[in-house]
Amino acid sequence: MYVLLLKTQLKPGSFAAFMDAMHVNAAASLRDEPGCLTFDVMRDRSDPDRVWLYEVYVDEAAFEAHTQTAHFLASRPLVEPLIEAQEAIEADMLAFNPAR
Repeated sequence: MYVLLLKTQLKPGSFAAFMDAMHVNAAASLRDEPGCLTFDVMRDRSDPDRVWLYEVYVDEAAFEAHTQTAHFLASRPLVEPLIEAQEAIEADMLAFNPAR
């Protein structure tokens, strides 16, 4: 499985607008993409303008397909102006423990 962890530093005051777009993207990813297993959005407790995205896909091809979906493409112009900086960590899943 392919895992993407994104550390996203938002511009001050942009959290609500970012989350409006991310709720749509995350929900559609899980609902409409069989290759998307997890799409979690978390707010850092030490910095209210830092958000973490944790995404799990069956493989890297499923992630690449995600980047071509209508919901992903529609979210980009909404979220990109709100992001100050973003770092990505790509990983291979070694153990997958889905929610019960």
